[in-house]
Amino acid sequence: MHLRPYRSVLYIPGSKDRALEKAQSLKLDAIIFDLEDAVSAKEKVNARGKLAAALKANQYGQSVKIVRINSLDTEWGVADAESVAGMECDAVLLPKVETTAQLDGLAAVTGDLPIWVMMETPRAMLNADAIAGHPKVAGMVMGTNDLAKDLGVRFRKDRLPLVTSLSLCVLAAKSHDVIIVDGVFNAFKDQEGLVFECNQGRDLGFDGKTLIHPAQIDVANSAFAPTDAEVDMARRQIAAFDAAEADGQGVAVVDGKIVENLHVVTAKSMIAKAEIIAALSE
Repeated sequence: MHLRPYRSVLYIPGSKDRALEKAQSLKLDAIIFDLEDAVSAKEKVNARGKLAAALKANQYGQSVKIVRINSLDTEWGVADAESVAGMECDAVLLPKVETTAQLDGLAAVTGDLPIWVMMETPRAMLNADAIAGHPKVAGMVMGTNDLAKDLGVRFRKDRLPLVTSLSLCVLAAKSHDVIIVDGVFNAFKDQEGLVFECNQGRDLGFDGKTLIHPAQIDVANSAFAPTDAEVDMARRQIAAFDAAEADGQGVAVVDGKIVENLHVVTAKSMIAKAEIIAALSE
């Protein structure tokens, strides 16, 4: 289980000076500096230099810095990868990943830089385990818009048509201990809808959510953080189990529910994560 939080992961266009500047003041767990979809074809070459300069000049606080490049089979992809290899960032994000061969190709250019992968096609869903198990992969990002398009599904608030795909990727990520963040919520003015989808993602096991607007940050940070009630329960479970062990018992009872060692492990991880979030907030 990763304790470093990835609750809020905001996409920032790598070509926009104003966005690059504003991101410095946002309370984010991670930033995806985008050289792909958010940058027009005529700006892609210039965006590389602009982003490299921004990353060198600014630390962006506690945020993990991830750069999304164009696919390697595009006219910009290889040059993007070569540029990112020299940038002051924490990871490179590759779109449209479907095979481990694509990751080998990227790693040959970017070296030891950790790789994150966009999971956004039906084939990627079927190969999720192999992709997550690649030695350079450190994170997975759901590309739910492209996935929904390729699947030909209708939009539903509960995302039922996507749940199988979402869960396949969560299973793959958790089995290989890599970060996984949910796809974007497009209606950035719909706070109620965002709250629902963040809570759904948290319940499915995602570590956080990708965002398209700063107005979504607080909702994601709240939804993917332990609540005060959860932390209180965790502390009481640990105390009760310790007391039971001292009496020679293997289980305890808190609020009418059995507490075993596995619950204590989860409780300790939750408290540790809450403490890290509190420290980052300061």
